[in-house]
Amino acid sequence: MQILVINPGSTSTKIAVYEDAKPLMLRTIRHSAEQLSQYEEVTDQFDFRKQLVIDELRRMDIPFHFQAVIGRGGLVKPVEGGVYEINQRMLDDTRNAIHKHACDLGCLIAYEIAAGIPGCRAFIADPGVVDELSPLARISGSPLMNRICIWHALNQRAIARRYANEIGKRYEDLNLIICHLGGGISVAAHDHGRAIDANNALDGEGPFSPERAGSLPAADLIRLCFSGRFTEKELLKRVAGQAGLIAHLGTNDMKEIERRIAQGDKHAELVVEAMIFQTAKCIVAEGAALFGKIDAILITGGMARSEYVVSRLRRRIDFLAPTHCYPGEDEMEALALNSLDVLRGKREAKEYI
Repeated sequence: MQILVINPGSTSTKIAVYEDAKPLMLRTIRHSAEQLSQYEEVTDQFDFRKQLVIDELRRMDIPFHFQAVIGRGGLVKPVEGGVYEINQRMLDDTRNAIHKHACDLGCLIAYEIAAGIPGCRAFIADPGVVDELSPLARISGSPLMNRICIWHALNQRAIARRYANEIGKRYEDLNLIICHLGGGISVAAHDHGRAIDANNALDGEGPFSPERAGSLPAADLIRLCFSGRFTEKELLKRVAGQAGLIAHLGTNDMKEIERRIAQGDKHAELVVEAMIFQTAKCIVAEGAALFGKIDAILITGGMARSEYVVSRLRRRIDFLAPTHCYPGEDEMEALALNSLDVLRGKREAKEYI
């Protein structure tokens, strides 16, 4: 089975070609701020990014003989976890989604490329809006709004299955707390294969991160909205994109920040320690969601490569359960294996309705 995997991120598009479970090619196409600045909305980048994918495959002399094209799922309406066959309803909802992220393009590009290949199917898997919250987790302090989760569902589930396989168990038999340390930070309580609690890591809940503000003082935020100092669009960027470390320190590059700290920058040290402090509190809080019955805590994501961050985080959480670190992300392999299971008949693709 030949499978094309497409994973658009904020500043890059990753593509991979798999033959069954074996990767034949993996490429990361970087996009400069200047290239992306000409597009007002993320979905406006569709033609630009699709052509880059096609050009890279042609440059590598890879024939378009795929049985499946799978993209990283976008921020459509909440769905259960699993593999979904892309249909017109999903495309329409993706283009009109309230929440915007580069991952939305994965669905659109995968469908477009697959449509030009006879017999090729198009999928997404475990998008960031996977919602399996318990009823208790949905209720906020105001009946005007419920809690929602937007999190790193694909990578968290991939890491959970990897850990379970390593210890000879099934993901569905374990209680896990998983923390993804990326441009946003998501923390979820996994109760026997279901994420019963997770934060909205995109735009408004949990710890602040390299690019996200996380939870903010509600009354102060309301006053700021009515202060006249910022437009709605400007304020949204100060919640997601131009927030967190980049707002405090002018960069989201942990290597650069660690260099500053090593040179004696006490402000940078304080801000990073505050991010770690808030992250640790969120991880420990998920222990209550699992009644304290926790098999392991798993740390993953790009920032998990930072020994500085991980060592300080572990000092605050190791008392709760055994902690294991899986730096980076397994999203490309996870997408390939999800689609391969469907092609081989081991799982059924779900219908997006």
